[in-house]
Amino acid sequence: MVHLPGTADTSTADEDRLAELGYKQDLKREWSLIHNFGASFSIISVITGITTLFQYGLTTGGPGVMSIGWIVVNFFTFFVGLGMAEIVSAVPTSGGPYFWAAVLASEKWGPFCAWVTGWFNLLGQVAVTTGITFGGANLISTLATVKGGYEPTPAKIIGIYAALLFSHAVVNTFGVKILKYLNNVSITLHSVGISCIAIAVLAKAPKLQSAKFVFATFNDSTGDPGWGEIASPAYVAIIGILVAQYTITGYDASAHMSEETKDAARAAPYGVLMSLAVSAFFGFFIMLAFLFSIQDFERTVGSDYAQPVLQIFVDVFGENGAIGLFAVIIICVWHCGLFSLTSNSRMMYGFARDAGLPRWFAHTDQKFQSPIRTIWLSAFLAFCLALPSLGSAVAFAACTSIATIGLYLSYGLPIFLGLLNPTRFKQIKGPFDLGVLSAPVAVVATLWITFITVVFCLPGMYPVSRETLNYTPVAVGIIAVGSIGSWVFWARNWFVGPIREIEAERQGIDINDDEALAEAEKEGVIPHATKQA
Repeated sequence: MVHLPGTADTSTADEDRLAELGYKQDLKREWSLIHNFGASFSIISVITGITTLFQYGLTTGGPGVMSIGWIVVNFFTFFVGLGMAEIVSAVPTSGGPYFWAAVLASEKWGPFCAWVTGWFNLLGQVAVTTGITFGGANLISTLATVKGGYEPTPAKIIGIYAALLFSHAVVNTFGVKILKYLNNVSITLHSVGISCIAIAVLAKAPKLQSAKFVFATFNDSTGDPGWGEIASPAYVAIIGILVAQYTITGYDASAHMSEETKDAARAAPYGVLMSLAVSAFFGFFIMLAFLFSIQDFERTVGSDYAQPVLQIFVDVFGENGAIGLFAVIIICVWHCGLFSLTSNSRMMYGFARDAGLPRWFAHTDQKFQSPIRTIWLSAFLAFCLALPSLGSAVAFAACTSIATIGLYLSYGLPIFLGLLNPTRFKQIKGPFDLGVLSAPVAVVATLWITFITVVFCLPGMYPVSRETLNYTPVAVGIIAVGSIGSWVFWARNWFVGPIREIEAERQGIDINDDEALAEAEKEGVIPHATKQA
């Protein structure tokens, strides 16, 4: 009998495959394909990205860029997803992209590639958690202003943000057994719930905008009015696709959750692709519903609530109805942030297990079966990344750019390495295999990632000042210089890439002793990552 991926009991085969990659089964493997898909689908959370960046989209290109940009971005992003799906099928581990980089690189460059990829993935993971949950804090603060009497300030928003992060960390710490049930709730909310909201908005709207308005209206409000026209329409349109590209991130969660997924070599790649396809469909529907339902463009852009989606709801349903619908969106954003922290903590757990982070963090609590230390590390780092918002008007947009660039660079490096090392890639191919299409897909994916990396480092507002500076290049540059510099000066002396824990224990080597592990690998006692699988 043929089973759908992730539905049959493949625990023995999954554990054997993980052992071939050098690890013991420490995390509980009980997630199905639907749960694996749900983790990525919840983190992509199209309603989160669209709602929190709707203001940015209307001012940076307008409806035409938002609608057409969604189609273009999802088309090219699917190539990235195909490349990732093929790799995760071959290497289904919590380490995700950094592990892939180590396996696909040559023996000489494997540890270096793993080190750099790991740090970019870590930056992207932390930034996407920050973007999601900080966006949720802004939505809550905005909703509180509807009835008056509340004045939002950066300090208040940071306080709400800290409370949300704390709730996510607590649930991830003590509620690991209910995460898959919350996953089901999240899938339902993000599909049925949000679809119902979109349909209701279209049905109830006093008037609907024309197709020309939705697909051809351009707006540039990126500059101070006193500066006049400060950028070409093409420039504004290019940086405006951040709305779509930031929204479609985080689907590496299917890889990071693979050690908790049944039949991971088949379920994880389909989890990646299903989350992309379903998100593209639902996101386009939601985007069009909101754009068609705008009653007054100027009032929506310059909303007294400072939140265009909330303004659309108020115009269509009145304040009481708007509060109810907006609360549903906030609940969706909460679930998105929850699973982003879950994915983030698993990535850090895998990285710490291989000494990319201090191995003290490579700990799984036996009672709760969760990596508690990396859960709270993830929450702490996400909190720190939001602190610049206290003095920056564009901190949120910058954070979304950091998330997008950090994650996509970590996605692209392994795909590029597979392109450079096709012989090695063929040796480790899993059940999901693109065959002759593998190389063309990798080329398109790599070029697209290179393009968006440059685009999202560009200024988004003019004139550039301390308040409007896009600090994305600074954050990305710090990670680039820091990861490469630390490798040159000290990490290369002890970081050996993915550690084959099982072989180390068989040889009586303490896996907490970095120097002993490095020496064992040099002597061939522990095989290099490229000799795994």
